[in-house]
Amino acid sequence: MEPAPPAGELTFRAATEEDVPSLVALVESAYRGDASRAGWTTEADLLEGQRTDPEGVAAVVGDPDSILLTAERAGLLVACCQLERRGAEAYFGMFAVRPGLQGTGLGKVVLAEAERTVRAEWGAREMQMTVIRQREDLIAWYERRGYARTGRLSPFPYGDERFGIPQRSDLAFELLVKPLAPQPS
Repeated sequence: MEPAPPAGELTFRAATEEDVPSLVALVESAYRGDASRAGWTTEADLLEGQRTDPEGVAAVVGDPDSILLTAERAGLLVACCQLERRGAEAYFGMFAVRPGLQGTGLGKVVLAEAERTVRAEWGAREMQMTVIRQREDLIAWYERRGYARTGRLSPFPYGDERFGIPQRSDLAFELLVKPLAPQPS
C-alpha cells in the first residue's frame, strides 16, 4: 500500500532530461504489472511488458512541440501527462497518476491543468486523445470531463513490443475529443 500523499500544494512544471527515469517508473507503475493493480487505470489484463521506455520519454521531453507536464507535491512526482501541439488541436497522452493516489481527485486536477496549459501556451481549441476502446471505465471517466467518443478507431501496434505485449487480438484505440473554451483575457 502506498503512503498517503504528502501535504502541500500541487505544483506543475515541464519535465527535463533529469526527470526521465522517474517518469518512466511512474508511467510503468500506473499501467503495467502488479503495482498498477493498486489503482484503477491498470492495463495489466490487456497488455503485458512495457508501457514506455526511457528513449520514448526522452523524445517527448526534447520535442519542441511537446510538453511533458509533471505534477509534484512536496517534491514528490505524483502525476504526469504528455501534451503535443497539433495545429489548432492538442494531443493528450502518457497520463499517469501514482496508483495509490488514483481515485483521490488528483487526475481531474492534472487534466484541468493540461487543458489550461494548451490553451495558454498554444491557443489550442480542442484536446484530442486516444484510449484503448476496451477501457470502458476509463472512457467513461473522460466523458464525465467533457470528452466525446468519435467512433474513429486506429489499430493497436501489434508486433511492436515498445507498446506492450497484447493479451487479446481485438485491441484498438478510439479518438476522444473535447472543445476547449478560449482562454479568458
